[in-house]
Amino acid sequence: MAYPLVGVPDTGDTAWMLVSAALVLLMTPGLAFFYGGMVRAKGVLNMIMMSISAMGVVGVLWALYGFSMAFGDDKAGLFGNPAQFFGLKGLIGGNGSAATAADPATGAAASDAVTIPLAGTIPMTVFVAFQMMFAILTVALISGAVADRMKFRAWIVFSIVWVTIVYFPVAHWVFDFDVTDAAGTVVHHGGWIANKVQAIDFAGGTAVHINAGAAGLALCLVLGRRKGWPKTPMRPHNLPFVMLGAGLLWFGWFGFNAGSAVGANGLAGSTFLITTFATCAAMLGWLVVEKIRDGKPTSLGAASGIVAGLVAITPACSSVNVLGGLIIGVVAGVLCALAVGLKFRFGFDDSLDVVGVHLVGGIVGTLLIGVFLAPESGAGADGAKGLFYGGGFDQLGRQAVGAFVVLAFSFVVALILGLIIKYTIGIRASDEEEFAGMDESEHAESAYDFAAVGGTARTAVKEA
Repeated sequence: MAYPLVGVPDTGDTAWMLVSAALVLLMTPGLAFFYGGMVRAKGVLNMIMMSISAMGVVGVLWALYGFSMAFGDDKAGLFGNPAQFFGLKGLIGGNGSAATAADPATGAAASDAVTIPLAGTIPMTVFVAFQMMFAILTVALISGAVADRMKFRAWIVFSIVWVTIVYFPVAHWVFDFDVTDAAGTVVHHGGWIANKVQAIDFAGGTAVHINAGAAGLALCLVLGRRKGWPKTPMRPHNLPFVMLGAGLLWFGWFGFNAGSAVGANGLAGSTFLITTFATCAAMLGWLVVEKIRDGKPTSLGAASGIVAGLVAITPACSSVNVLGGLIIGVVAGVLCALAVGLKFRFGFDDSLDVVGVHLVGGIVGTLLIGVFLAPESGAGADGAKGLFYGGGFDQLGRQAVGAFVVLAFSFVVALILGLIIKYTIGIRASDEEEFAGMDESEHAESAYDFAAVGGTARTAVKEA
């Protein structure tokens, strides 16, 4: 039997997955506001543009060869066959429907079932859309590390190449599972981390957050520090934007995590709850650190704690119970709050704490699966247990392999790519452009009309 398997989709599962895909897409504009509020006023549009541009770049590449590289048949253990679904061939068009019996009352004749390519119980096209949103968000996440100093054209080139040679293969390693037909014959071979290492990453702790965090760290090192950092204060210019962005991210994350159940089922419900509990605990953990360390809990800390919790529970939300979720959340909140200060100690300018939140949070959540993997969870159905439940170090070792291989691969490739861009088209804005602000120098726009601030009604009429 050929892959993908064909059948009649479940309408309830399909509806939930369409909603989930839309929720995950919303996360990218949410991230744009979250990052945009954290930069200075003269760079907010550029920051938002970096996130929004990922939607265009990755969307086109995903349609052409990205989905095929991520979910096509395995090639040498490295990536999926890019030609298998090039241009989504064989997937677009058609509508599955169940067989119907003849109806004498209306004269309607019986009809056979109409089958279409499926991913589980949903149309493959819906799965394509859902996974595309993950790819978009992953690229956008990296941008927070390079705020205020990376040329926009360099960002576009980096996005195109990095998503092609890093994200698409890593998504294949982590998310692409072997598929068997009704007879038990393997009709599709997936990625090695998912099927051979058997590391658990339910919704993207490695493929999304560790991947993006490692790439962000590499670009920080290539770009160098912003002018004046760390002596010159570079405070967030709009904290309400940050809080709005955090709220949109949390809202969209339900599609990210619960949607990864690929169906409207009990697993979606449990991951929804575990995601919520862990995020609440992480926010409180971050605020406690701020209160002890700085004397005041802040709104920026609350927003950052929310994101840290969401990041950490992403790989683990199908694997842990409520206790495990709460522990992962509070540990992530505390450790990420402490980790964001590492850039001052080691001297790398991670502008918006992509390393401290996404890399560290992703590692925390991925590794703690090996500790708190609960026997009653969906991931524990085959008898796997975490260290806390007497399962030994086996699963922890698997988690470590998945996390650190992705970290090393993404970091090395991003570092090499950043250096190539630096010595060809140039990667960093000039001192003059950076001083003027990336909004003006890169886009010839300004988010705010400062000339009108403090003006009177008469001056406003005159200016008009």
